[in-house]
Amino acid sequence: MENFTPLSATAGGVLIGVSVTLLLLFNGRIGGVSGIMNGVLFAPKNDRLWRLIFVFGLILGGFVFQLLVPDFNIPRQNYPLLLLGLGGFLVGFGTRMGGGCTSGHGICGLANLSIRSLIATLTFMAAGMITVYIIRHSLELVS
Repeated sequence: MENFTPLSATAGGVLIGVSVTLLLLFNGRIGGVSGIMNGVLFAPKNDRLWRLIFVFGLILGGFVFQLLVPDFNIPRQNYPLLLLGLGGFLVGFGTRMGGGCTSGHGICGLANLSIRSLIATLTFMAAGMITVYIIRHSLELVS
């Protein structure tokens, strides 16, 4: 947690909260990224434009932040490509199996007091903690 600052975490949380609230208010849609991304690929054509704009905004936001604060996050180097690919596949598989992702369940679902989202979020958190433990202590991929 070398780059953690309460100010940046709070600002990020506020921006996410405002964003999902505006999306729900003006578009009537839940701000779950996996559902939005799935819709980019499989939704009817008349429902794709806002999804593409949303995904483009996520990517553009990352680039803009990196330009404004270039030393904030230095990507890890020399990670095994196979492990990264497997991780990406498992995340995608898990979001489909769990009926949504951390943003859909953890932000929007919890805000709606959904028991299903509470269980999903607790599962995400536990899986993340176990994964970090395995990577740092069992596989010793990170010092």
